[in-house]
Amino acid sequence: MKKYVSLALCSMQNTLAYRLSFILNFVANFIGLIAMYCLWQAIYTGRAELSGFTWGQMQSYLLITFFVNSMLSYYSESSITNKIIDGSVMMDLLRPIQFQKARLAESLGSCVLEGLLSCLLIGLAAVFTLGIQLPNDAATLLLFLFSMASSILVKFGIVYLSALLCFWTTSGFGIYWARTSITNLLSGALVPLAFFPSWLQSTAMLLPFQGIVNTPVTIGLGMTEGIEALRLIGIQWVWIVLLWLLGKWMWSGAVRQITIHGG
Repeated sequence: MKKYVSLALCSMQNTLAYRLSFILNFVANFIGLIAMYCLWQAIYTGRAELSGFTWGQMQSYLLITFFVNSMLSYYSESSITNKIIDGSVMMDLLRPIQFQKARLAESLGSCVLEGLLSCLLIGLAAVFTLGIQLPNDAATLLLFLFSMASSILVKFGIVYLSALLCFWTTSGFGIYWARTSITNLLSGALVPLAFFPSWLQSTAMLLPFQGIVNTPVTIGLGMTEGIEALRLIGIQWVWIVLLWLLGKWMWSGAVRQITIHGG
């Protein structure tokens, strides 16, 4: 365990060392949050509620979505793909560590700083908005926080699998944008799943993506409570385990694709 904790600490140090790139990535995401806020504000003009969401709930939805999307940002994801593209992944094969666990440790290390900066920006955003709704009781708050932590592990599983695809490509940008587009759509980051047609909503609820945004947000807003909230968190953990096992299986085949200097 000590070696993985050390990797997490090193990841935090690297993030601070390349803080300009890290901060610029967050500024870009924050600008996207402002654009989405203005868009939904215009949509809600003259409307008290849309698909079960009040304007206050939608504001909270946007802020929580920003926080979740800030975790395991491109800065964290690129550290995995770059290892594969430039061949430095070979060094990990020589070390007495598991590649998947090592990448998880590094990602969680970066998440600490990403989370702190996200909370700062969300706090600034909340100052200039009205009607922000937070969990109103201890039980809901605990379920919300646990679901948020679980959503990070779900996202890591998806990010890790997409990063391994770089073993079969020469660049990770196309994979990143494809993964981001699919994740944002089916997780509810762009539009809440409640706005989807019934067939698409049902399909999205069967996939792991909904565990990234939809589950923690609906629990945090009190739209899902009690047994149903526990059921959704249980689904998150089913996907966490499945994605982890799929990652181990995919890694065993991916390492055979390593090509360094033509060898």
